[in-house]
Amino acid sequence: MKFKLGRKSRGYDSKIMHMSALMMKKQLPAPPENVDWTKGMKEFGVMKNDQLGCCTISGTYHARQIWTANVLTEKTETDDCVLKLYEEACGYKPGDSSTDNGGVEQDVLKFIMNTGIPLSDGSRDKIIGFIEVDPRNQTDVKICINDFGLAYIGFEVPNSIYDETGEPKQTWDYDPEHTEVEGGHCIILVGYSDIGPIAISWGSIYQLTWSFFSAYTDEVYAIISPDWIASTGKDPLGMTVLELEDLMQGIKQ
Repeated sequence: MKFKLGRKSRGYDSKIMHMSALMMKKQLPAPPENVDWTKGMKEFGVMKNDQLGCCTISGTYHARQIWTANVLTEKTETDDCVLKLYEEACGYKPGDSSTDNGGVEQDVLKFIMNTGIPLSDGSRDKIIGFIEVDPRNQTDVKICINDFGLAYIGFEVPNSIYDETGEPKQTWDYDPEHTEVEGGHCIILVGYSDIGPIAISWGSIYQLTWSFFSAYTDEVYAIISPDWIASTGKDPLGMTVLELEDLMQGIKQ
C-alpha cells in the first residue's frame, strides 16, 4: 500500500497538562460552528509518508504549513528535512527497513519542543509546547482547532477508509460492518463543520464524520506555536504565552 501509517501506541506522561484541567473554572466563549484554517490550500505534499511510516513527522510539517499560511506566506520544507527529523526523533536509519517503525506522538512533540524541526535553511523551528485534549469531548476538540490552528491526533485506521482500489475515500465515516484495523496513524485536523473534522493526511484533505472520529481516535494534542499566537493575536484558552510556557516546565529538557 502506498499510503503508509506509522503511529505507535499512545504514550502516557502524567507531566503533560490536560485541557480539561486548564479550563476548569474558566468561562470561555463557545467555539464557532465552522472553522477552516486551510486558506483554500488543496495539496500539502505527502512528506515521505508514501514510502515510510513517518506520519508523526509528516504531521508536524503539515502543521507548519497551516500556521505559516495563516501568518502571511505558506512555507513547505523539503523531504530531506522530513527524513532528518524521522531519523532524529524516531530512530530511523536510511536504508535499514527494520528501523522504519513509526513514532510515538508524545515523543515527537517533546522532541520538536526541546530541539525543533529541521528547516531547509539549516535552522530549527521549535514549538512552545503541547497540551492533551480529551477526544471524547467534542467541544474541547473544536476549541483546540479554533484556538491553536489545528489538532494533532492519533487514531486506529479501519479498512473502511479505503475504496475498492485501495485509495482513501474523501469522506471517512464509521461503518459498523468494516471495522478491521490496519494500524495506527497520525494526522492533523485543520477545521470542522457539523459533519465532522477536516483533516490533512498523505498530502491531501479528507472529511471525517464525528462518528468516525469518536470511534477511532485515542489521542489529541493542541500544539502551541509561537508564530500562530503572534500572528493571530489569540490567547489560547485565555492564557498568555508566558503562562503557556510555564505549563511546559515539567516536560522541558
